Amino acid sequence: MGGMGKTTIAKAIYNQIGSMFEGRSFLLNIREFWQTHTNQVSLQQKVLSDVYKTTTFKIHNIESGKNILKERLSQNTVLLVLDDVSELDQLRALCGSHQWFGPGSRIIITTRDLHLLKSCGVYYRVYRIEEMGESESLELFSWHAFNQSSPIEDFATHSTDVIAYAGGLPLALQVLGSYLSDCEITVWQKVLDKLKCIPHDEVQKKLKVSFDGLKDITEKQIFLDIACFFIGMDRSDVIQILNGCGLFADIGIKVLEERSLVTLDNKNKLRMHDLLRDMGRQIIYEESPFDPEDRSRLWRCDEVVDILSNDKGTRAIKGLALEFPKKTLSLNTMAFEKMNKLRLLKLAGVRLKGDYKNFTTDLRWLYWHGFSETCAPAKFQQGSLVAVILKYSNLKQIWNKSKVLENLKILNLSHSRDLTKTPEFSFLPNLEKLILKDCPSLSKVSHSIGSLHKLLLINLTDCTGLRKLPRNIYKLKSLETLILSGCSMIDKLEEDLEQMESLTTLVADKTAITKVPFSIVKSKRIGYISLCGFKGFSRDVFPSIIWSWMSPSNNVISRVKTSLFISSLGTSKDLLKLRVLCVECGSQLQLNQYVAKFLDVLKATNCYKKEVSAIATASQISDIHATPLIDDSIGHVHISRSKNYLKSLLIQMGTKCPVSTMTKESIFQPADGTWGSFLLPSDNKSNWFTFSCKSCSVSFDVPMKGSFLKSMTLFVVYSSPDKITSEGCQGVLIINYTKATIQTYKSDTLTSFGNEDWQTITSNLEPGNKVEVMVVFGEGFIVEKTTISLLYDELINTKMELCDAVDEEDVIVSESDNVDVPVDNSVTGPAQDENTSEDKHECIMYRKRKRGDMKTL
Repeated sequence: MGGMGKTTIAKAIYNQIGSMFEGRSFLLNIREFWQTHTNQVSLQQKVLSDVYKTTTFKIHNIESGKNILKERLSQNTVLLVLDDVSELDQLRALCGSHQWFGPGSRIIITTRDLHLLKSCGVYYRVYRIEEMGESESLELFSWHAFNQSSPIEDFATHSTDVIAYAGGLPLALQVLGSYLSDCEITVWQKVLDKLKCIPHDEVQKKLKVSFDGLKDITEKQIFLDIACFFIGMDRSDVIQILNGCGLFADIGIKVLEERSLVTLDNKNKLRMHDLLRDMGRQIIYEESPFDPEDRSRLWRCDEVVDILSNDKGTRAIKGLALEFPKKTLSLNTMAFEKMNKLRLLKLAGVRLKGDYKNFTTDLRWLYWHGFSETCAPAKFQQGSLVAVILKYSNLKQIWNKSKVLENLKILNLSHSRDLTKTPEFSFLPNLEKLILKDCPSLSKVSHSIGSLHKLLLINLTDCTGLRKLPRNIYKLKSLETLILSGCSMIDKLEEDLEQMESLTTLVADKTAITKVPFSIVKSKRIGYISLCGFKGFSRDVFPSIIWSWMSPSNNVISRVKTSLFISSLGTSKDLLKLRVLCVECGSQLQLNQYVAKFLDVLKATNCYKKEVSAIATASQISDIHATPLIDDSIGHVHISRSKNYLKSLLIQMGTKCPVSTMTKESIFQPADGTWGSFLLPSDNKSNWFTFSCKSCSVSFDVPMKGSFLKSMTLFVVYSSPDKITSEGCQGVLIINYTKATIQTYKSDTLTSFGNEDWQTITSNLEPGNKVEVMVVFGEGFIVEKTTISLLYDELINTKMELCDAVDEEDVIVSESDNVDVPVDNSVTGPAQDENTSEDKHECIMYRKRKRGDMKTL
């Protein structure tokens, strides 16, 4: 994305550290130069001239220039800045490889295209440029508008409006500040009103460079569709819809992400900067400035109403959105008759009257909030539809006569409170998502659902009139997610559940189910089970299960109420497939033998020795009196001395700050006394909350402040025996005492942590909740200290400034040849005393702050 300040930051770094190098060169606006000049070797010539202060080098063509650059630059320590790189050929011509540069050299690249960096192998050194915060934005704007650091008193409110419009984009703040500096206060509001319709030309041109840089017409069409209709929608749904339009959206959206034209939030929804959105919509506006009916996409309410009310529709219109959230507008279907190329239609608060026989048959996406009919019109022929979303409708059934819709992949009739029956699913052979949330009148799901061999998701949340599921539903071998939460009359899941061989997620909170089928963990890919909100089980079962799981001397079964059918416990091999178990205790759910056995499998069931030998070094720990992990019945733990060191384990969970592949591979390496190095990415708008305890668990209250929890980092210091007979870390429990829930994560889950796993954690941690996190090790391992850090995306403690990166957005890249940028955020030596674990953790935090200092580049 242009206008973020990449070039400005690169210049500042260049001026600050340039004197430390034997030679330096700054190549500005390479993209523009490459497009407008045929003599591209002049860039190679400039590098040599800048570094050696001479013009004696003669370069005849690009290839000879490469050889000269490699020969000469490899003899010196060089600082090279390549600004606004847009093509791989540019990098190949100017910095072909590490071997071109002498030890200690640094290359800084600014670009809008992350894929370009991946192609040349510098992805791991990518730095993201964030939008400016509110206070920074106000200061920058004020310097340009008022020639001082804050607004003039009478202009304070209007200045805040400008800041909101600019969205933290430095270019927009500078341009608008200068533009408004000579304007009277009465003009400011008029300017802002105009900007909302017509973006400022200078800002528009800068942002449009990224759009023009898209080489594929389908990528441009995808960007325009998202800007007009799909911001805030699920990424996978948009891909399905646009693929149905023949736009190859799987590839196209990925390209847009790499160029920072779209982003994803933590719920996999598509997001776009407001100014980028306005830039895209301005492109549509310029298709026909004075005749909106000749534009390809329409979204402005007044223009759409005029076109539909006066029958001005044309075949140029491919997408249309009309929303009246607070009132209902009545129109005639004839208004759409001429729009025979219409493929995207979004309506809200609109009632159509008339005959649908001439309605476009090219429609791929139909979103109609508040559809007023009790069933879809018979003449509404929509065989091309990919997604039908009719929320808050008056539907009793969607079709009186079943229709074959071979292309339909998404059907969402949520909040249709009069809906009594589902469609005949055999006529929807390619359906992948069925969403019927909050349809309380729905009493039956058609048995034909078993014919949906491609169905991935069923969401029946709060279908309170639904008493049972059709037996055929268990034949869905492709189904990955089944959500039954709030179906208060469903009291049974059949043993046939194991036939759902692709099922990874089962959510059945607040149902009437009193027994979990024995077959539940035999499902081949089951990964997440949530059974919260049951009634009747004694509240003290919750802590009993926890303590039994943690204590190697106690049998889980002896701690669980007799409501479990203890005699029919099965083997543990099926339970090992379960990645995560989430259960709300203090309810009358009768955990069956397999679930109880799962808890038994996660803990060290074979480790019933009363005395456990652990390792420590006299120089490290003067006198350890290790206590049992939880229960006194283990007895006193005797400590023997050896030359082994205390070891450390670092576990990170979170989708916004993914653990590197190297970290994933090394987290659960054998405890051999060596130290591992771990990199936990973050960014300069984040904030850490840290809690520690000298035991295997940490208790804390979830902070009241902070917006989105991005990451949870668990740091454990432990000792191990000389001869290891069991696993190290076996798993982690997250216990929420406020909600009375327990979440268990096995070690293999932690090393393959995904978005769904992380969402199970964040959904269970709310501000003010009292939470305990426990880590479980095998026989002979002694946990000395556990520290947990919560990383939020809102900077609260300004003393901690974390900066790292890698995100598929605007980037600055640092790369070097033989000498790496010093980035050391690992534990790098043996502990010295029992307080060392705290020192080591602080070292991690301090070094991350140091890495955020751009002076280290």
